[in-house]
Amino acid sequence: ASHTYMSIEVEASDVVRVVLQFLSENKLNASLAALQKESGISLNATDSVDRLTADVLAGRWDAVLTAVAPMSLPRGLLSELYEQVVVELLELREPDTARQMLRGAAPLLAMKAHEPKRHARLEALAARPYFEARDAYDGGVTRESRRSSIAESLRAEVAAVPPARLLTLLGHALKWQRQQGMLPPEGTKFDVLAGGAARRLVEREAYVSVAGPVIKFGKKSHAECAAFSPDGAFLVSGSIDGFLEVWDFERGKLRLDLPYQESDQLMMHDAAVLSLGFSRDSELLASGSQDGVLKVWRPRTGQCVRRFPKAHAGGVTCVAFARDGLSVATGSFDALVRVHGLKSGKSLKEMRGHTSYVNGVDWSADGSRLASASSDGSVRVWDAKSCDCLHSFRPPAPTGAELAVNSATFLPNSSDALLVCNRSAEAFVTSLSGDITTRLASGKREGGDFIASMVTAQGGWVHAVAEDGFLYSFDLGKGELGHLLKAHEKDVIGVVSHPHRNLVATWSDDGTLRLWRASAHGD
Repeated sequence: ASHTYMSIEVEASDVVRVVLQFLSENKLNASLAALQKESGISLNATDSVDRLTADVLAGRWDAVLTAVAPMSLPRGLLSELYEQVVVELLELREPDTARQMLRGAAPLLAMKAHEPKRHARLEALAARPYFEARDAYDGGVTRESRRSSIAESLRAEVAAVPPARLLTLLGHALKWQRQQGMLPPEGTKFDVLAGGAARRLVEREAYVSVAGPVIKFGKKSHAECAAFSPDGAFLVSGSIDGFLEVWDFERGKLRLDLPYQESDQLMMHDAAVLSLGFSRDSELLASGSQDGVLKVWRPRTGQCVRRFPKAHAGGVTCVAFARDGLSVATGSFDALVRVHGLKSGKSLKEMRGHTSYVNGVDWSADGSRLASASSDGSVRVWDAKSCDCLHSFRPPAPTGAELAVNSATFLPNSSDALLVCNRSAEAFVTSLSGDITTRLASGKREGGDFIASMVTAQGGWVHAVAEDGFLYSFDLGKGELGHLLKAHEKDVIGVVSHPHRNLVATWSDDGTLRLWRASAHGD
């Protein structure tokens, strides 16, 4: 069998030989023998045929026998080789070792079975108390000519193959993938079998309290949105100047291991980027901009794979991939919720009912529902297939004021509970019909109104940022504030958290995106 990759045909037998070489080099002899037997493919290869034949010509038989041990050579050649070794052992006055080989080495036992007279002759030579060259070498043949004949026979049977081919080929493949931006950041442990970053242990969720790197944008720019990828490999920001940038969140630097960023060919829109969202497999990134355009990218390569130039009549304020990755839900200043198909490149569904900006949209875990939050003060829950509005409710607002709802997101792995954040000093966990099960309060009469909130991937914590520039971290299980820290001096815009680490990003119109970590000591 063979497989074709980008017009290069690779024989399955060659793949087996590469694996056989790896087993041989790592002294996995039992596995080597089993694979050769099962596949019927032998590894008649060495890293240097010249060195092998030189060892034969010099009589370095230990090295020669070690080199040919994993090979499947013709029986006649093996008989000739082992016969010469026995003769030279007798010449060196090593009859005991010679007899041991005659009675234990597989090629010599095969000789005894198929050529008993030839084997008996060697036994007779080994029984003599002296060595006579003319008896050992018939017809004017010499030791040197026998060695030369064996060397030439080996040269015809054995191929020269560079050492460590499996690791070399893997290295070349990974280098190419890195050049194409298909690998996680440099220094990340890579899982060759899975084809991605090695799976890390998910940290036990906790609040963050330690300042990490600070990402600074240009003097007239700031981040409007940001998102971590579900696999934890990417942190992407969308800025007011239209650029999407992928960051090394360990160092707070632009990732230059992505070739398109290194060459300053950034992903971008013609207007301010207002929203970002990743597909579940982290392979695709959706971005929405002020001019109503929706784009879908491959963040590893920077390639725009789909563009919806008229996704909405107003700015695309929020985006969310469906669980199957085949469609994207969006909300907009035009008060509409839409679902766009990636295959068709068209708007597939539209949900009408809000009377002001749609600020947030999210899919339920089972994909059957969509939740939307609006500046009209309401949350709506929609049937994702029929587009019918199943529920509509208004979260509590002080003095009965109509407050904009910033977001309504389903709790992780849930299809019946929402985290709702409006422009008040409280965030709420509610049912789909609006029944409140948990209240999360900033505790402040002034400056404590929430701007944005999100729930962590495991559902243990809610992080929210407020008008006062503070980051509020709530223990959702206890329903109480766990930690409070000053995140920004100027107006804060948003907050996101890493999917499996205690790492939170906040950003502000002060031109910074700040990263926050949990304390190593838990304080």
